[in-house]
Amino acid sequence: MDNISIGIIGGSGLYKMDALKDVEERQVNTPFGSPSDAIITGTLDGARVAFLARHGRGHRLLPSELPFRANIYAMKSLGVRYLISASAVGSLQEAAKPLDMVIPDQFIDRTKHRESTFFGEGIVAHIGFADPICGNLASVLGEAIANLNLAEVDLHRGGTYVCMEGPAFSTKAESNLYRSWGATVIGMTNLPEAKLAREAEMAYATLALVTDYDCWHPDHDSVTVEMVIGNLMKNAENAQKVIRETVRRITENPPESEAHTALKFAILTQLDQAPAATKQKLKAILKPYV
Repeated sequence: MDNISIGIIGGSGLYKMDALKDVEERQVNTPFGSPSDAIITGTLDGARVAFLARHGRGHRLLPSELPFRANIYAMKSLGVRYLISASAVGSLQEAAKPLDMVIPDQFIDRTKHRESTFFGEGIVAHIGFADPICGNLASVLGEAIANLNLAEVDLHRGGTYVCMEGPAFSTKAESNLYRSWGATVIGMTNLPEAKLAREAEMAYATLALVTDYDCWHPDHDSVTVEMVIGNLMKNAENAQKVIRETVRRITENPPESEAHTALKFAILTQLDQAPAATKQKLKAILKPYV
């Protein structure tokens, strides 16, 4: 196992980290297939990090096609303990305007066709997921954003991310339903990513980058593709600054995380009686417990 403790997953618009030095492409094979793309390893201001373009470079994969288990397992196999997930989202609240950044602390899962656990095949585990984001990592992320004082960007700490299946966007009825639930933003990718990261005992936090208002908004029809793409590009530029500052802060003072021992009381199966093939398959995850 490598010893790269910080992983970055880049969403729509964020396909690379320009500041990375000593760059190496890594084709990481996992028991769950290949990740979305080669994992790019390198140094960011002296800290070793691993970067993955969630949809592949060139944006080739639908949200429903993403190999979530392979992506998270590959990061785990490199030694990642802190995972920062940057994601483009639509806003469900007037206050979270395009170009703003949201650090959600809750999720609502509206996905339908996704593998959301590493377990099964003879090993049963039930992780705690009441607080799906690592609060300490989210705090570091928030402090990094506040410190940068980015133009046109307001920071919203906390909030609920609705993860829908896609690839079509919401109907107005759905959008208004999610607003009635008090949700803040909507996207298509951060679940089961967050669940799998917790099973892999990684601290996980989402940097949600608002591109536009969802279809509930009365001005939605005036949103153009060009406008959304322009916001994506601005968001990607700002996200790189935020991630760089966050990596610096994590390196200087690695936060404690309950996620790092998430499996300690979660595995119900007696592992000495579990199938050898399954234990081998989950070797990177089960190593502290076997």
